Amino acid sequence: MTKAELQELWASRIAEYKMSGQSVKEWCATHEGVSPRQLWYWLRKYKNQNGVLSVQSTRWLPVEVSEQSSGVHGNPLLIRIGPAIIEVSPSFDPVLLSQVVKVLVALC
Repeated sequence: MTKAELQELWASRIAEYKMSGQSVKEWCATHEGVSPRQLWYWLRKYKNQNGVLSVQSTRWLPVEVSEQSSGVHGNPLLIRIGPAIIEVSPSFDPVLLSQVVKVLVALC
């Protein structure tokens, strides 16, 4: 079972547990192979501040690469992430670019 499949399995188990209205011990007694210790572990692992499951998934975004016909070294690079376009100069700050890209990926 892959990590993603395991997370999906536990996300559905936790949703089922929460809808049941039962205690951890009662719910586990009716679900063979699930111990209270396992359920508590996964409840803690995926509980965020709103009390909602937060399973992070990977999402790929399209990247467009266009060639510019200028032969001058040092042209800026254009990066498109969703509707946003970032122009990166040859003397860019890699840390800042990484932070900006992470924010854009989360928003787009």
